[in-house]
Amino acid sequence: MADHLEASVTLPSDPASVSTARAFASGVLAEWGLPTDADLVDTVRLIVSELATNAVQHTLGQSPTFTLDLALRHDERLSVGVTDSHPRFPRRLPAAVQQDNGRGMVIIRWLTAEYGGRLRVRPTREGGKTVAIELPWTLPAQPVPTAGQQEAWPPVGGGGGLRRQEP
Repeated sequence: MADHLEASVTLPSDPASVSTARAFASGVLAEWGLPTDADLVDTVRLIVSELATNAVQHTLGQSPTFTLDLALRHDERLSVGVTDSHPRFPRRLPAAVQQDNGRGMVIIRWLTAEYGGRLRVRPTREGGKTVAIELPWTLPAQPVPTAGQQEAWPPVGGGGGLRRQEP
C-alpha cells in the first residue's frame, strides 16, 4: 500500500449529506483494504455520522458546505476530519440539554478513546474549524471470507499460533 493515502469530499450542509458522507467513508475504507465487516468500519461510520450531523446542525446556516477528509499514513494511522466554515468550536452542553441532544461529541470522544485514538479541534485559515480524530489502523491478520466462500483451515502461514480444537 502507498505510504500516504487521502480522500476528500465536499457536501452541502444538508441533512441528506450525512448518509452520503457515511457511504463515502465506507467506500474509501474498503478501497484501502479494510473489510466492510471490520469493527473499525462501523466505528468510523458512526464518528462520520456524528461529525457530519454536527456540521449540518450546529453551524446555524453559516457554513453552506462541509468537507470530509480521510487520510491513511504509513499503514498505521487513520485520520478522519470534518471541516466547516463556522468559527464556533464544539462545546460541552449542560446535562439538562444533553437529555435531548448534544451527545455527539461525547460519543466521538468515547469511541476515539476506546480505539486508542485522539480527538482534535483546530481552526482553519479561513475562520472555520476542523474536528478530527486519529485512530490506529489495524487490518485483520487473516482475510475475511466473502459470502459463499469457506475459510480454509489451518490458515495459510500457520494462523499466528491459533489452533482449531476438534470435538
